Amino acid sequence: MTIQDVAALMAPIGRSAVEAAQVLALAGADQKNAALTAAAAALRARVPEILGANARDIKAGEAAGLSGAMLDRLKLDEARIEAMAQGVEQIAALPDPVGTVIAEWERPNGLRIQRVRVPLGVIGIIYESRPNVTCDAGALCLKSGNASILRGGSESHHSSTAIHACLVDGLRAAGLPEACVQLVPTTDRAAVGYMLGGMTDSIDVIVPRGGKSLVARVQQEARVPVIGHLEGNCHVYVDRAADLNMARAIVKNAKLRRTGICGAAETLLVDAGCVATHLAPIVRELLDAGCEVRGDVTVQGADPRVRPATEEDWYTEYLDAIIAAKVVRGVDDAIAHIARYGSAHTESIVTDDPVAAEKFLSRVDSAIVLHNASTQFADGGEFGMGAEIGISTDRFHARGPVGVEQLTSYKYVVRGAGQVRP
Repeated sequence: MTIQDVAALMAPIGRSAVEAAQVLALAGADQKNAALTAAAAALRARVPEILGANARDIKAGEAAGLSGAMLDRLKLDEARIEAMAQGVEQIAALPDPVGTVIAEWERPNGLRIQRVRVPLGVIGIIYESRPNVTCDAGALCLKSGNASILRGGSESHHSSTAIHACLVDGLRAAGLPEACVQLVPTTDRAAVGYMLGGMTDSIDVIVPRGGKSLVARVQQEARVPVIGHLEGNCHVYVDRAADLNMARAIVKNAKLRRTGICGAAETLLVDAGCVATHLAPIVRELLDAGCEVRGDVTVQGADPRVRPATEEDWYTEYLDAIIAAKVVRGVDDAIAHIARYGSAHTESIVTDDPVAAEKFLSRVDSAIVLHNASTQFADGGEFGMGAEIGISTDRFHARGPVGVEQLTSYKYVVRGAGQVRP
């Protein structure tokens, strides 16, 4: 597409999104919830249509040589569609954040001041592969009073189109503008560039969800604020005071439950104080389950199937059945390793020592830190948010799962009785 073609396609989308955002910002909770409930019903009613569209994407992905992890992200089945529908219903059941009074106080001069949640406006969301993001992002933006412009990956275009149709059904049923949730109708990458640099008059915030290269491009080229999500180089640290059976279960789940999600563990750290009892059983558990282990010299000695780790492995987000493993000298060394190599996403400590646990939780500077739990709980749905647009690794505005509250800002409402400033 030429620049003129892209502008002709995208400019009307931006204008209609601005108009829809003005309507949606004033919509009541009941109307927004009615749209979400109807959208969930449409997802269930259109299962065959969604699966047919997804089959087209899977076939094209296999022909294009997508990795197993990418295909897993892309694949839908009845259970995953039902999970999407339930997620939409959970979002509908959440308290409406718009209009919530965050704080209020009265000044000595009688002015009454409130800090009140308001929508951000129009949110542009650029994402790869996962078609469920179409559902999660559209529903979260709707609940938080924001219009959304969704640009999914070309790999999931047919699936996203079918899911988007369900969201439009919900909007139509509730009497809200269909432009409240729009899907960019082209897979041409020029549309991404136009969203980043050519829609400053319509898009208020950009949220990228995808690989490191996508996020880096968005952060570099965007001319509007970005809620960023960098890679998920997540760690599990097994402390010397860890229960072995618990550690085995947590490490296996954190790595292998779903290898293609950002909360999957990519590095295992084992305390030197429990190498004799814990290292070999944990490594063997992973290897026997089909996970490749790349370890330091000590880890290599635990099982002949372990491959040598390189310096690059400590930085790598595999999104596959591969894990880097290293022996560290206690919790302080684990914290130092995470600070050097981690991506500030999600880290877990397995230990029965409350002192070690609290040190880890307080000193590890990541968006999510866990004690005795799998990193795969790094998910807005598991946090009770219904769903999330992504896990933000930013250190301002939104951090961690980005749900409905994180998609709002606030304004100050000041009520007086004729006061003038002396």
